[in-house]
Amino acid sequence: MMEDWDTISFVIRSQYRVDVLSRLVEGPATPSRIATDEGIAIAHVSRALSGLRDDERGMVELLVSEDQKKGRVYGITEKGEAVWERLEAENML
Repeated sequence: MMEDWDTISFVIRSQYRVDVLSRLVEGPATPSRIATDEGIAIAHVSRALSGLRDDERGMVELLVSEDQKKGRVYGITEKGEAVWERLEAENML
């Protein structure tokens, strides 16, 4: 599957987005778990998740109800996995 290069460029322009996707490839996680595992501030994780979750990009999804404010769990979508695989295949990480 040929991924949109604009999407790939969007991911690699931010090390935080790369870190968040990298962690979610391993499995679903909360923002605080991602921050701890990747050694980055929670604010950066939240901003990265927001960008990756954007309707147009849709690389990350919220796995719990939108109403839940604490303990939100995020996972990677098929599109996110495809983008990650492409990044690895092209040695762009």
